[in-house]
Amino acid sequence: MTRTTFIHTSDLQLGMRRKFLSPEAQSRFDDARLRSVTRLGELAQERGAEFIVVAGDVFEHNSLEPTTVGRALEVLRKLPVPVYLLPGNHDPLVADSIFHRTEGIEGVTVLADSEPVVVRQGVEIVGAPLLTKHASEDLCAKAIRGLEPTEAIRILVGHGAVEGFGEEDAQALIDVVHLDAAIEQGVIDYVALGDTHSTASLSASKRVWFSGAPETTDYFDRTPGVAGGEVDSGNALLVTVDKDGLHAQVEVEKVPVGTWTFEARSWEVTGADDVADVVADLKAYPEKDRTVIKYALTGTLGLEDTRTLERELADLEPVFAALYPRERLMSLHLEPGDEEMENLPLTGFAKEAMRELVGQAAGDSAASDAQRATARDAVNLLFRLSREVD
Repeated sequence: MTRTTFIHTSDLQLGMRRKFLSPEAQSRFDDARLRSVTRLGELAQERGAEFIVVAGDVFEHNSLEPTTVGRALEVLRKLPVPVYLLPGNHDPLVADSIFHRTEGIEGVTVLADSEPVVVRQGVEIVGAPLLTKHASEDLCAKAIRGLEPTEAIRILVGHGAVEGFGEEDAQALIDVVHLDAAIEQGVIDYVALGDTHSTASLSASKRVWFSGAPETTDYFDRTPGVAGGEVDSGNALLVTVDKDGLHAQVEVEKVPVGTWTFEARSWEVTGADDVADVVADLKAYPEKDRTVIKYALTGTLGLEDTRTLERELADLEPVFAALYPRERLMSLHLEPGDEEMENLPLTGFAKEAMRELVGQAAGDSAASDAQRATARDAVNLLFRLSREVD
């Protein structure tokens, strides 16, 4: 019997930029992505993993700044166990590939073709690398074509969309049914895939997996009735394979390694209690400096509640890594009550101007979304100034 334990990860995308992050937050995000790779090495030592496979998209692209490349290569160099890197669609193995910079780094192997790589006696890795940005065929099927069943543990490492999984079926080329058949025959024992950033088991055999990205990269949408997006990222897979003859037993354990949170939120607000709930929800996030929230607000509020909401959001914005509105989905209207309007310390032209602005902000006129937003800002400013004067 042969046994091995290894770590399956993918989509490190070192050098990834996020336009909604400030330079300071982007710097911390960069550090967190490098730290997630270091954490993989620590996990390998803690759990006795022999090696790490990275199933594509190690780098964000092949034209990274020298500082980014240097830091990325250094963190890979420092891993305490061997690491096997597969070129993906973000970093295909082309003439100017960053992978050429890994040559000579001890413990780092690029899966540049589909020749089986011997990790040690009885353990092999077969890669299905992308040599161009877009694959034109099922590279996983191509990689194992002609391979015979073996008593050695054989791990296939691939990258790309899978038929019947996700929303990109038109671009999906990897046939999981074919891979399961090869597993049943003893040709391969586990398929480590990358591309989708959420962790997912893909077949009845429970031996074909997307590891997901080890650090969160995009939004989990918590909008009621939606619950989609990057639903389960920030993990690594600890895989143990026991093989006796042509028959293998595989155990896969999902281990959290990421530290950042990206969420899309939506709230309906109609009064002070709803405003308080929104603020409480946001304040409840424990690690705000590593949390990115984009939000949509719908409903109608009076002057006092609108002012309270916008003041609280303004106070929270600098605390989060990013906190910003989803403008396309925002539908927050201003509709002060008669009593609020009558109690304003405004007279004459100022009061009429306020009424006109309120009408624009509430959408009573043919104003555009931008004009309504400007009107709402003007109402809030006039409201605040009137209170200060009062």
